[in-house]
Amino acid sequence: MTDKKKTTIVLFSGDYDKAMAAYIIANGAAAYDHEVTIFHTFWGLNALRKDEPITVKKNFMEKMFAKIMPRGADKMVLSRMNFAGMGPKMIKDIMKKHNAMPLPQLIEMAQEQEVKLVACTMTMDLLGLKQEELLDNIEYAGVAAYLADAEEGNVNLFI
Repeated sequence: MTDKKKTTIVLFSGDYDKAMAAYIIANGAAAYDHEVTIFHTFWGLNALRKDEPITVKKNFMEKMFAKIMPRGADKMVLSRMNFAGMGPKMIKDIMKKHNAMPLPQLIEMAQEQEVKLVACTMTMDLLGLKQEELLDNIEYAGVAAYLADAEEGNVNLFI
């Protein structure tokens, strides 16, 4: 029996379109029977934030980060042509017309396909994010855990 191929993705970007690309690749790799890990760090953690506000104790700076960062995958902005928030609305409308899956559904699909979704604990500490604010059924780890996965990876991407 041969070992499964492994794909790892670092999702650094908090842009909706870049996160979509990461999740499309992850779901495709999982469909091809790869073990897939997406390591969410810095602004990529926004894809894992819950949509609803969660009451947790935070200091002043942590509260500021929480206010300026989008809450959840569906509120992320586009990397280009954001147009003060109109860009994401336009692209989501186009996606709906073409029956393309929106980012929140791509994330659900990844979880159903057992893609390992990892939140960077160091970045969570820096930005004041708490586990309660992130999606259920994800993992928490530091860069060493990502590097262990990436070392065995056949495909390693940074988005």
